[in-house]
Amino acid sequence: MSTAAQPRSQADFLKGEPHRKHPGVINLKTLRLPEELQTAARSIIHSKLSRVCGHLLIASDEFLYTLLSVSRYDEETGVVYMASRLAGGYAAVRRALNEIKKRDPTFAPQSLLDFGSGLGTVVWASHSCWADSLKEMVCVDSSGPMNILAEQLLKGDDDRAQPLIKHVYFRQFLPVSPKVQFDLVVAAFTLSELPNVKEREEAVLTLWRKTSSYLVLVENGTKEGHHILMEARDTLLKKQEKIIYDSRPASVFAPCPHELMCPKLALEPTVPCNFQQLYQPLPLPGHNERQIEKFSFLILTRSGPAETTGGVDWARLVAPVLRKTRHVHCRMCCPNGQLQHVVVTARKHSRDVYRCARSSDWGDQLPVIQRLQEDAQSDSE
Repeated sequence: MSTAAQPRSQADFLKGEPHRKHPGVINLKTLRLPEELQTAARSIIHSKLSRVCGHLLIASDEFLYTLLSVSRYDEETGVVYMASRLAGGYAAVRRALNEIKKRDPTFAPQSLLDFGSGLGTVVWASHSCWADSLKEMVCVDSSGPMNILAEQLLKGDDDRAQPLIKHVYFRQFLPVSPKVQFDLVVAAFTLSELPNVKEREEAVLTLWRKTSSYLVLVENGTKEGHHILMEARDTLLKKQEKIIYDSRPASVFAPCPHELMCPKLALEPTVPCNFQQLYQPLPLPGHNERQIEKFSFLILTRSGPAETTGGVDWARLVAPVLRKTRHVHCRMCCPNGQLQHVVVTARKHSRDVYRCARSSDWGDQLPVIQRLQEDAQSDSE
């Protein structure tokens, strides 16, 4: 029997919210691309892609990843990527950013740096969260054709039009000065494109130097994607730079409720820590009504954990919640660094906690207390 993290029995964590909207509910319903972005994307795809390779509109993910791994991002490859990945990439980033928007409602970023910006989905997702505060958005991508496509999307596929989102600037290289920082720095599906650990480590350290508040990393929800994010986590929590321009240390904001070794890395076979987001794909031939984007993410902050958790410890639901009659099975990553399987009932854990657990799902959080419980067990999956 092990010391396990059990759902918090007091109802003070609700903060006056109904159980179905308790503070730990972070998941979003089915996401759709902003209407202007969807219209622009369809226009570009039908005007450019259909003439040369319309059959690629229904390309499988496996084919797409193979194509992109052996190709440079020219215009044609960029449009194939747009047709296949624009909506899914947007969904993953938007869900990751919702962690900050929901848990730190006072955060109002004025500046954004998107490293490996591709089609600019980070700009669109960030704008949907903080349109009123963002004043400067810098997109960095080494591919000139991808920058051109991203700018076309911002202009609604009309070169003479004003951008739909203002104050967006495209660059092929990061700002040189190490003292220039941004409130929000994002790298989505970018680290996995770097060839080795050394280059990824250097990129992560550079991005952290550019970060004044939050650094958001998003990757595919595979073993490789999860491993790359854990590399980045270790780099920022353990590595000491020779020259420090901002002495505030890194703290893990999400999804991990601790800064210990990821317990999923100790499982045999290894199971990636990933999450999923439902989304509506672009309305193109062969695309289903709804699809699921499976992704992994990591958010680090320069604010200490106590500043963003309100004094309440939270566990992360790392698998689908299994709802049964009068009890709920919750598999959680806990503040003590362990995976736990807890069967939540109203009798043992209070009616409030039970109703919250029943309203939560994979990726959400539950408030916990640390104590010895016979009904809790270490989760070896």
